[in-house]
Amino acid sequence: MKYLLITLLIFFSSAVNSADLVKKSKSGICHDTSSSYYERTKNYTPFYSLNDCLSSGGRLPKGSSFQKSNAATYSQSASKYDRSYFGNWADEDRDCINTRHELLMKQSTSTIDTGSNRCTVSRGRWLDPYTGKTFYEARQVDIDHLVPLKWAWDHGADKWSKAKRVKFANDEVNLFAVQASVNRQKGALGMLEWLPPARSFHCQYVLRFTRIVKSYGLVLSEYEQRKFKELKEWKCGR
Repeated sequence: MKYLLITLLIFFSSAVNSADLVKKSKSGICHDTSSSYYERTKNYTPFYSLNDCLSSGGRLPKGSSFQKSNAATYSQSASKYDRSYFGNWADEDRDCINTRHELLMKQSTSTIDTGSNRCTVSRGRWLDPYTGKTFYEARQVDIDHLVPLKWAWDHGADKWSKAKRVKFANDEVNLFAVQASVNRQKGALGMLEWLPPARSFHCQYVLRFTRIVKSYGLVLSEYEQRKFKELKEWKCGR
């Protein structure tokens, strides 16, 4: 049995190397083939994609190709970002129910409870696609921007008009009711750095993210274009 396990480990390690997969070092750094430490990393945990390595708690090496390829994109806009540039939750029809509560009403799978003024939702039933968990208290869920606002800002939204940014921030195509703690864990990370805990939702998440990027004309570096394509093929098939 011992020799069988050793044989399987050797085989798997060989398969990982032959496929140029990602190596997570003992220090938790994710090295893909673009890393100068890739060949030198001998003791590692293998992953099939950079995103899977990062999702496991790994981190990018300083000066990685991902960081370098996006340095020009981030340098001009990252320090200027402010949430207020995208406005607040809107109430376009002036019925006192803003976008957050509109979404809670629409995405609830059971009868909802509203406050005495009928403007806010307090209870309902929400199936979080990011985790597969169900929540009944509105305070337990956030409305997540699948494509984060800051990520959009760093990829071209800094050049948009205020009206377009407000539209983007309130676009229901980009919004999901999800567990508050998971939303805050995600922060402003794009899909190359973070995917939902529920693997069953990965393909839809990647497809939706890509579609929104395209529909709003957000700008990807050549590296990101390549990695988006690879991630889509990995999670959804060719």
